[in-house]
Amino acid sequence: MINKLAAEIYENAKSKGLYEGNKTMGELLCKIHSEVSEAFEADNDARHCDLTEKEMYYNDTAIFNHYYRVHIKGTLEEEMADIIITALSISAFKGIDIESHIKAKMRYNLTRPYGHIKE
Repeated sequence: MINKLAAEIYENAKSKGLYEGNKTMGELLCKIHSEVSEAFEADNDARHCDLTEKEMYYNDTAIFNHYYRVHIKGTLEEEMADIIITALSISAFKGIDIESHIKAKMRYNLTRPYGHIKE
């Protein structure tokens, strides 16, 4: 399921020209860093989404876009989504089976000590 979502995200990003040119891994990872910084700023400024889940899924695209710009754009929730979207896009671009790696990491984390002290 996550790999399929990653592939869809990557294909959309590619169709919008976000992978044109010779993107280095450093450039791609910096995009995640920039999204993290935006999330930090949004939370610092207490910008949070005030829509219910039902309100986020209006069928009419024009109404949805209006509500998105007014209620979601620039919020912590949007920036958290951008972090995940960017990471999944890069994973698909690099051919990473991210779903398996997430599951492996989660399993490994179960064995780590309290506070995840460096091993």
